[in-house]
Amino acid sequence: MEWGILAIVIIFIVVSYIVLQGTRASIAWRKAAAGGDVDVIRQLLEESISGWRSMKRPQEVAPDVWRGVQSVNLIDVGPDSARVSCQVESEYRLVDERWVEVANVLQEGMAVTARLADMLLYDVPNLRLASARIDVHTTFRDPEGGSQRACILTTTAGREAARRVDWEAWTPAEIVDAFGGRYRLGERGDALPIDLEDEAGTPEPHSLGVQSQR
Repeated sequence: MEWGILAIVIIFIVVSYIVLQGTRASIAWRKAAAGGDVDVIRQLLEESISGWRSMKRPQEVAPDVWRGVQSVNLIDVGPDSARVSCQVESEYRLVDERWVEVANVLQEGMAVTARLADMLLYDVPNLRLASARIDVHTTFRDPEGGSQRACILTTTAGREAARRVDWEAWTPAEIVDAFGGRYRLGERGDALPIDLEDEAGTPEPHSLGVQSQR
């Protein structure tokens, strides 16, 4: 009887110690990130992104959107910000024995952007970013038939603007528009590549006609 009680006490002490150490470590990480430690911020983001790549798709997220989320790569970090890139393709479905495009690359890019903005701002443990920039890339064919990746949408999701976003009710297009997402459209309404390095050539934000809901 005495040995059993002693064993329970020892287990309780060990578990309490582990929890205490974990709490201390969490507080230390949070403090360092809040203080602008770029190395800590990078590590926290890389750990979360690695976890997203291996975790099971949430039921409320469409498979094609989750594939875009899992393609995310960390490009750069700052004292209170991060920049990532991801990849998307059009979504096709088989209708009457024909493959039909049901969501173009820009629509897919907006859906992935909205999801990533939510995750980067709210789902990274011990980190509270002021902003997260998301660059969406897709595949383009050149006249010779070769393929190349190019950015079609870039969005900087700021925390202040995020407070005014209705994440549950708004469409991805409305969310991207609220963050001032930038993209370029061709004559037929298809997404065109944008040059992220040339500020003079950066397209002006396209308004999606979001009605005021804030």
